Amino acid sequence: MSLPVIYVENLTRRFGDFVAVDHINFEVNKGEIVGYLGPNGSGKTTTIRMLLGLLTPSEGEATVLGYDVYRQSEEVRSRVGYMSQKFAIYDDLTTYENLTFYGGVYGITDKTRIKETLELVGLTGHEHTLTRDLSTGWR
Repeated sequence: MSLPVIYVENLTRRFGDFVAVDHINFEVNKGEIVGYLGPNGSGKTTTIRMLLGLLTPSEGEATVLGYDVYRQSEEVRSRVGYMSQKFAIYDDLTTYENLTFYGGVYGITDKTRIKETLELVGLTGHEHTLTRDLSTGWR
């Protein structure tokens, strides 16, 4: 049997005396579709940020795609895409400019690949449309 895609053991994050994530344990196996749900303030975003290596756990361990999220965070981030519900696109940029900017953040500079992505997501013909003029679903 293969290793879990995501493995979390006793993952904890404290901010001073406040415990945002308290010794959680779970795993996600290849092919599984998982929803990570909970009320506001329950630690969902904090957990995701730890799994991406953007925030250091106070305790516990986690791996994503076999990489330790603390010691190998660059490897995790180079292989994982993440888009929060409150996403950070720039309304005053076009769809093409946003893709070019975020592609550049991940080292993607090939303009052909940007155009292929626009085609893949159905935005061909909207390259020059400001993202604020798109429906929320397209954004």
